Amino acid sequence: MMRLPRFQYFAPRTVGEAAQLLSDWGPEAQVVAGGTDLYPNMKRRQETPTRVIGLRGIPSLRTASGDEKSGFVLGAMTSLTRLENDRAVAAAWPALTHAARLISTPPLRNMGTLGGNLCLDTRCNYWDQNYEWRKGIDFCLKKDGDVCWVAPGSARCWAVASSDTAPVLCAIGAEVTLVSTDGERRIPVAALFADDGIRYLTKRRDEILSAIHLPSPTSAHGGRTRAVYRKLRRRNSFDFPVLGVAAAARLAQDGVTIEQASLVVTGTGSRPHLAPTAKLIGGRLDDDALLTEVARDAAQLAKPLDNTDFALGWRKELARQYLLDALRSLASA
Repeated sequence: MMRLPRFQYFAPRTVGEAAQLLSDWGPEAQVVAGGTDLYPNMKRRQETPTRVIGLRGIPSLRTASGDEKSGFVLGAMTSLTRLENDRAVAAAWPALTHAARLISTPPLRNMGTLGGNLCLDTRCNYWDQNYEWRKGIDFCLKKDGDVCWVAPGSARCWAVASSDTAPVLCAIGAEVTLVSTDGERRIPVAALFADDGIRYLTKRRDEILSAIHLPSPTSAHGGRTRAVYRKLRRRNSFDFPVLGVAAAARLAQDGVTIEQASLVVTGTGSRPHLAPTAKLIGGRLDDDALLTEVARDAAQLAKPLDNTDFALGWRKELARQYLLDALRSLASA
């Protein structure tokens, strides 16, 4: 049985109080939302904070406001279960509620949060093991070792991003609010991630992700943005993605001409990667030759390594197929 190490738990009632505690304790402290990622990591001694700051007692982090016309603001502690069943969000952004529904199992979605899923630790076959296993291979670059066992000649860690909500939020242009004792700052979700398996977030250690801002799917001139999400995993019941594809397109009033588009690939790199979509602008969703070309080009971003499930070549080919399926699905989204 793996047991948690000893730690001191704090239960602040406001975001400001939590930020102050995080600032006071520095690297010794870590915040916890639902605990579905941090606590297993602590049991495996991947993370060993001596002080844990719980966010579950902060009411403002559970609030939700807005509508389809003005956009939504979701507190970071919004549970994944609440998100997947939110009818207003589903009407505006069904891809996001669909992505939430694909995460893990119902009990873990009851505990897990939207903010926590965005900040999910990167994953790797050589990392997601117990302490004794990792010690047996002399640890790895992500913690306690000096070699990335996926790419031994590399100077960086290649653990992969595995959040399901992140690619959708990147694709639709969502933003997050980060809070520290210095104040607040608001950045695009796409800017939250760094391409490194260890330092995978641009969020500072003393910052707390407090809110997620969803834009309105409708434009001022009547066009509408559609989005879809596709996920590859071995077991459809609860596995992390080994490939995730999000596609979004703002369409003109005719419903097929593309005014703006985004494609995001995750699960094959240390961050969600935005693919080039310039060829789509002015094109049509019923132009299958165009969609095929864009999917082929975007698949070049998928560079799977031997750090998750399935054969590398097969995953590479599936990236192209999933991208094409996502683009085609926008017509009926």
